[in-house]
Amino acid sequence: MIGGFGLFALLAGALGLLLGIAADRLAARWPEHEAGVQPRGIDWRTFAVGGTGAVVFAALVTRYSEPRDLMILGPFSAALVVLLATDLDQKLLPDVITLPLIGFAAVVLVAGWSPLLANRELALLSGIAAGIGAPVLLFASDYVLKGALGMGDLKLAVSVGLLAGVSRFFAGFLVASIGSSIVILALIAARRIGLRSAIPFGPVLIFAAFAAMLWVS
Repeated sequence: MIGGFGLFALLAGALGLLLGIAADRLAARWPEHEAGVQPRGIDWRTFAVGGTGAVVFAALVTRYSEPRDLMILGPFSAALVVLLATDLDQKLLPDVITLPLIGFAAVVLVAGWSPLLANRELALLSGIAAGIGAPVLLFASDYVLKGALGMGDLKLAVSVGLLAGVSRFFAGFLVASIGSSIVILALIAARRIGLRSAIPFGPVLIFAAFAAMLWVS
């Protein structure tokens, strides 16, 4: 028998699933695709984004109980789910989402409301340092390694850094990097992608944010 708290998590997971599916269907049409390109049907991306939404939203209500925390992390996570859908579909993180997220995260940081920085010494300084340092370090490493980091990735890194702070951002990034490396190696072994396949970087940042929110202390 499911208790009240378990039912709440189940409902949140269902909401996240619906959000993920809706985000995937949106990404199949928006931002505008090239002329003549037919909207993509339901495929593995639909299940990946829907499943991510379900797990993240169920985990949010399990990890956080304060209404203000959920009011901050819920919308932020919803935006990340939409960005995951657009990046998997078009390798694109639209400014109309990434730029407002920077403003949102900055307000939350300055107000001292970030659940990820609660009860931390120098929380404001940590958020500012991560908001500036994360995109700078990512840009520098991408330049050296000659990767394919985009401006959307850098803008997203700013908002995640502001919200998470230094330690949580880089711990979450480490977790997400290890996880993505395992997935990529598995796809290469299965011959679903090649060594030179273009792989979007946005999902790594998005899952770094989710890891910082939910699994990194």
